[in-house]
Amino acid sequence: MTVFKNNLKTVLLLGVLTGLLVGVGGLFGRQFVIPFALLAVVMNFGAFFFSDKIAIASMRGREVDAQSGGDLYRLVDELRRRAGLPMPRVFVCPQQAPNAFATGRSPERAAVAVTQGALHLLDHEELAGVIGHELAHVKNRDTLTSTIAATVAGLLASVAQWGFLLGAGNREGVNPIAALAGMLLAPIGAVIIQATISRSREYVADAEGARIAGSPLGLMSALNKLEAVAQRVPLDNPNPAANSLFIIEPLTGGRGMMSLFATPPPTEKRIAALERLTR
Repeated sequence: MTVFKNNLKTVLLLGVLTGLLVGVGGLFGRQFVIPFALLAVVMNFGAFFFSDKIAIASMRGREVDAQSGGDLYRLVDELRRRAGLPMPRVFVCPQQAPNAFATGRSPERAAVAVTQGALHLLDHEELAGVIGHELAHVKNRDTLTSTIAATVAGLLASVAQWGFLLGAGNREGVNPIAALAGMLLAPIGAVIIQATISRSREYVADAEGARIAGSPLGLMSALNKLEAVAQRVPLDNPNPAANSLFIIEPLTGGRGMMSLFATPPPTEKRIAALERLTR
């Protein structure tokens, strides 16, 4: 049922992307309807097939294998066996902000990425809890939905900026008031799209991840550490719209419209839910 719901969300996200882009193009002027419709087709294709690569590239992830990945690779391999999953690709990101995320349109094409900061901060049990959480997202097929949502949100934020330029330039055939409406509609649409990615999926992934890791204690400790450091160390991420991918909401250097997109539930509530599993 979870897999079916997430597949349905993916279809709806791509449909909403098409409708929003065509609608915003219409607000800019009739001459923009067809170009925006073509853009929607291209972005639907790109979001489905390449959103995972975009997410990893934006974090400058470096793929590791059994030789270069050391303990991290062995831990992912051990936990994915417990979860009954194929081996995902494993990436290390050079950022010092501690965090992790999973991506990929299916378990067979999944990837797990961990920052250098997380590897330095977390002990073995804590890292197992984090990897278990990310593998739970892979198992539940959350990764396709959340990565596409991040890609769509970033695109709509860019559309909003285009709307500002079109309106400000007062180009022939462009109604500046309509362009302003498009500029406002796009980020609002992005926020709504991010909101459709239910916060409950994080609680489900926490519980399933604790089962995969063998105990909720490591994940509880990891969330405490990650939250404390993430509030002080900004993540070098050029696309804050992708913040919802991460296990902990990162502090980013990004500003402006894309800083609106923040969706993970409060860490203290997640820890409280994990504590109930120990009783």
